[in-house]
Amino acid sequence: MSETTADTAARHPVRVMVVDDHPMWRDAVARDLAAAGHDVVATAGDGPEAVRRAKAARPEVLVLDLNLPGLPGVAVCKELVGENPALRVLVLSASGEHADVLEAVKSGATGYLLKSASTEELVDAVRRTAAGDPVFTPGLAGLVLGEYRRLAADPAPAAPDEPKAPRLTERETEVLRLVAKGLSYKQIAERLVISHRTVQNHVQNTLGKLQLHNRVELVRYAIERGLDDA
Repeated sequence: MSETTADTAARHPVRVMVVDDHPMWRDAVARDLAAAGHDVVATAGDGPEAVRRAKAARPEVLVLDLNLPGLPGVAVCKELVGENPALRVLVLSASGEHADVLEAVKSGATGYLLKSASTEELVDAVRRTAAGDPVFTPGLAGLVLGEYRRLAADPAPAAPDEPKAPRLTERETEVLRLVAKGLSYKQIAERLVISHRTVQNHVQNTLGKLQLHNRVELVRYAIERGLDDA
C-alpha cells in the first residue's frame, strides 16, 4: 500500500497557520494538521490578529476562514499575499457561494475547501497548496476557470505604453500551457518526463518574468492568451 498523507507530511512538514473565529474548530483543525506532521506555527481568531501573527510567524500556508471579526478574510488574504507573494492561502469556509469563492481567489487565495471536507482531504490540501497546486472542493475549480475565461473574452485594453510581454523559453511555454489546462505539478512532470522540482522551477521563473504572484494569476494569464486551448 502506498504511503499515507500523514507519512508524507511528517517527512516534509509544512509551516501552516490556522485562522478561524470559532475556538473549538480552530483548535481541532490545528490539532489535526499537527497530528499529520505539519508544523502549526500560529493560530488567530480575528482579522487584525491574523495579519499580525502571520507577519511574525511567516507560515508557508495560511488556512483561512472568510468570516472573521475585525477584518474580513479576503482583506487578510489580500494584505498578506500582497506583502509576501510566496505565501499560499487555502480558504477553509462553510460557504460554497460562487461570489465568495471568486472573491477569495481574486484576493490571492490559492485554493478553496469547504468545511465539510474530511481531515484527510484537508491534510492533503495543505500539502498540495504548499507545492503550488490550486486545490478546490470538487465543482469549484470549474467555476474559477469559467470566470477567468469570461474575463479573458473581454480583456481590459492595454495601455499605449505597456511593454511587450517577456519572452518565455519553449519549455516554460509548454509548462504554462499545461498549467492553464488545470494539470497539477505532478501530472505535468509525468507528461513532460521531468522532475516535480523542475516543473516548480519553470513555474517560478515564469512568475518572475511575468511579474505575477501565484499560480492562479498564471492560469488567468495563460487563458487570456488562449494557451488552455492550444
